[in-house]
Parts: sequence; structure tokens; C-alpha cells
Amino acid sequence: MDRRSTPFSGRFALPSLRGRVEATLTEGKAGSVRLPLADLLAHPGGARDRQVLLGDAVTVIDLQDGHAFVQAAKDGYCGWLAEDAIGPPMQPTHWVSARSSHLYTAPKVQAPEVAALPFGARLTVRASRGSFAETPFGHVPMAHLRKLEDRPRDPVSVAEGFLGAPYLWGGNSAAGLDCSGLVQAAMLACGLPCPGDSDQQQALGQPLSDGAALERGDLLFWKGHVAWVADKRRILHANGHTMSVTFEPIASAIARILAQDGGPVIARRRLVMS
Repeated sequence: MDRRSTPFSGRFALPSLRGRVEATLTEGKAGSVRLPLADLLAHPGGARDRQVLLGDAVTVIDLQDGHAFVQAAKDGYCGWLAEDAIGPPMQPTHWVSARSSHLYTAPKVQAPEVAALPFGARLTVRASRGSFAETPFGHVPMAHLRKLEDRPRDPVSVAEGFLGAPYLWGGNSAAGLDCSGLVQAAMLACGLPCPGDSDQQQALGQPLSDGAALERGDLLFWKGHVAWVADKRRILHANGHTMSVTFEPIASAIARILAQDGGPVIARRRLVMS
């Protein structure tokens, strides 16, 4: 079983794993991420697998050493979060549609900022205060928010909004993100389901033959890497070569990655848009 998608801490598991693991079964406890950005770890105090954002719903399955083993609702990803990153369940009304934003102590641009907010964070707007939204965590410019159901339709355009963002292994925000983080951020923003890592994302959409003409919105996969097709000539990807989100000619990228022992393209997928 893939630990990333298996709600089993080693001691406790969700009932969906009944008969498949030796564990105490629990329904878990509903919660949500209360920090702007938090690392989802492979084990308590361990390496980052992915990141979760403010307002992301989680199910808490186990507690150990100041950490909670959780499953994220948005993609089913499982891992350990610092306990102080988790709060009670939220009922978000809006999401951050700007590349990044801030929480302010008061509804005015001169007010001190409380924290930075990443693209995709989810918030409950209590009231409108001029050009600011009042939330339980502070005030946010209304221009940086969309209603929860108000979603863009082109994930590549969303991904283009991250151009120049630094590369960060396991990152999921404009402060730093990796190849699969870029794909997931764009797809979730458009209301499209998407798992967290590139090997999992390889199951998305429909397969394309090697000779098929590529279109904007297709995905190209290498072992451990994924890129958006921006147009017939270019891909858009977060990559360790430039350590940033950048465009790259398709032919050049394929040749460069092969020359750097990254192997050939192993899959081409076309998303099915509803």
C-alpha cells in the first residue's frame, strides 16, 4: 500500500482499511489547517512530502510527539502535521485567487500585516469592510478573493501566474513549489481533482500516443517530473534546472532531461475538462 494514500499511522487507521491492516480503527476527528502554510511530513519531525494550506480540511487519525497523522480531504494525501497547525473544522466561503496575499489587523492598507496567505488558501468571510473582507484570522483585500464556487477554467493560465516562483521540493505555494505542486495548484483552483505527486498525477486524463499532436493543457511526464504543455512549442514547469517556474521549448527540455540522466518522456496525458 502507498503510505501517501493509506490512512494508517502504524497504530490507528480509518475504517476503510478494515481487514487490510492490523490497527485500532477510528473514525478520526475532523479538523482544518489553521496556519497559512504547513508542511505535511513523512513522519513526526521528518522530511516534507507536501504542504497544506489554510482552510484545507483534514481528518486527524493519530497523535504522537506533538504531531498529528492526518488525511487531507482535497487529495487524500496522508502524513504528519505539527499539532499547532490544526484547528477546528471550517466552513470556507472564499479562496485566495491572487498569487499571494496578506492578513491584516484592520481593514486598511496601512494596517500591520499578520501573515502572508498563499494562493488557494480558503477563508470564511464574515463581513465586508470597505474593500476588505473580515475573516476569523484577520482582514484580507476583497480583490484577492473569489467565492468558493467561482473558479477559473484554464489551469495553464493559473499555472502561468506562478512564473518565476522559486523551486521547492514538496512545495505548494508561490513561496516555493515543485513540478507536481504547480500542476495540483492549477487544477484544484479550477475545481479539478488532482493528487499531490507526479507519479499519482500520471493517472489523470487520457493517454496520448507518442506521435499525437500536443495541445495546451496536456501533461508530459518523466520519471519524477511533470510539466504543463503551454502550446505546441513550449512546456511550463517548476524545475530544478532553473530552480524556478519557467517556460522551456519542448524539444530542448526533452533533450536536456535525457542528457542529464532524467530519462525519456514516459507518459503524455490529456485532461478531460467538464
